[in-house]
Amino acid sequence: MAVRTWAPRGQTPILRVPLTRDHLSAISGITFDGRLFLQVRPASYDAAAVVGFLRVLLRKISGKLVVIWDGSPIHRGHEIKDFLKRGATKRLHLEQLPGYAPDLNPDEGIWNYLKRVELGNVCCANLEQLHQVLIRAKERLRHKKEIIKSCSRQCGYSL
Repeated sequence: MAVRTWAPRGQTPILRVPLTRDHLSAISGITFDGRLFLQVRPASYDAAAVVGFLRVLLRKISGKLVVIWDGSPIHRGHEIKDFLKRGATKRLHLEQLPGYAPDLNPDEGIWNYLKRVELGNVCCANLEQLHQVLIRAKERLRHKKEIIKSCSRQCGYSL
């Protein structure tokens, strides 16, 4: 994402890049105490991959867990329903945000920070390099607990 560019006045800079269908997919979550969980993979996320992420959260976070997420179709797949039926509801409660409510989603603040601050003006030669740069950005952000907590506070969430 180009955060700032320079060009002669009145001449909008144009970046020419080949268009491909190559992509990285990411899923993330934060806690009120400032922990960040983020996974990146080359394939698109589906309900089965989301279940894998929920398993990681359950393994890494003790006690009961409330997950507040958007209305993405992958969050309503049969794999997730099966996962909940098999006993995940003992510790896990899923709460869906209203239709389009990015102002209520703390993860939007995390991604905004990653794109504009940690990855601002980063230009990668390929997806592998982008993957490595994103992981390093995540590791830097993980140590900035106050920024992570502020994303929840900005949305009106607190303990």
